[in-house]
Amino acid sequence: MTELSAITILVPGKLHPRSVSRIGEAFRLVRLDKIDPTLITDELKQTVRGVAASPSLGDNSVSAAFMQALPKLEIVANFGVGYDGVDAAHAGKHGVMVTNTPDVLTEEVADTAIGLLINTVRELPRAEAWLRHGRWAKDGNYPLSRLTLRGRKAGIFGMGRIGLAIAQRLEAFGMTVAYHNRRRVEGLAYEYHETLAGLAGAVDTLISVAPGTASTQKAVNAAVLKALGPNGVFVNIGRGSTVDQDALIAALANGTIAAAGLDVFADEPNVPQALLDLPNATLLPHVGSASVHTRDGMADLVVDNLISWFGEGRALAPVPETVNVKAKS
Repeated sequence: MTELSAITILVPGKLHPRSVSRIGEAFRLVRLDKIDPTLITDELKQTVRGVAASPSLGDNSVSAAFMQALPKLEIVANFGVGYDGVDAAHAGKHGVMVTNTPDVLTEEVADTAIGLLINTVRELPRAEAWLRHGRWAKDGNYPLSRLTLRGRKAGIFGMGRIGLAIAQRLEAFGMTVAYHNRRRVEGLAYEYHETLAGLAGAVDTLISVAPGTASTQKAVNAAVLKALGPNGVFVNIGRGSTVDQDALIAALANGTIAAAGLDVFADEPNVPQALLDLPNATLLPHVGSASVHTRDGMADLVVDNLISWFGEGRALAPVPETVNVKAKS
């Protein structure tokens, strides 16, 4: 087995400083300004065996072209539980392991989902702004919130680790829980709906935790929002690509649904002015896992995946598309 310090790990673009520091301590670290196959030199082609990155869709993705530019590549260690910025299907077909960082962010993201739901329903950010802008003293009490969590029925789109953690929290608030996945989760007692529209029609609070894939692209569409109804609240803590953003803006503007709380958007960090202007939209800048504690844990798992792969021949957190990829001897 090659000594770790002799193995070249490429970090293209921005990556959590803790990951960069630990990679530099354990491996031979090489950096690039961005994820771009045209920047791969002949020397990198011959030496890079691992990539650690925090990619996104589009030009910042670890694409098939980027991986093909690195013929010695064995593993892509992705920072984040979502890995839609990596062409994992291509990697799996070409013997490249892809890892992500699940579990370490589950509780933090679930907490954020609940906080976003409460903020959306009870208008707490607007109530705070009322106080800060002197309106409490000038105009009196903040108006009563029209919505409440009391008696609500929640539906979760994407009942994975995070979805389950959110469901457990919702139960503590006295809410009933149902869900929609591609398939039923074995042994889970929550009511299962075979279609997303069916789930939306059965609940009044829809929380999306679904990953950004081809099958979930704009899955939350006008029909789903109409099924959710005029008392409906939509919360998205998963990926912006799972929502037809124009349809959501229209639904909020015309009363098809009552309110929405969003931590993710279709084209981050660009949020449409039409969405910013809506009084019934509560918006966060993709902070679901953004605590020092959790991001440090994610950063460590990126590096631990690399160390385990090259030191023991196994990945700690392989994504499903590459679970059968074997380490090179």
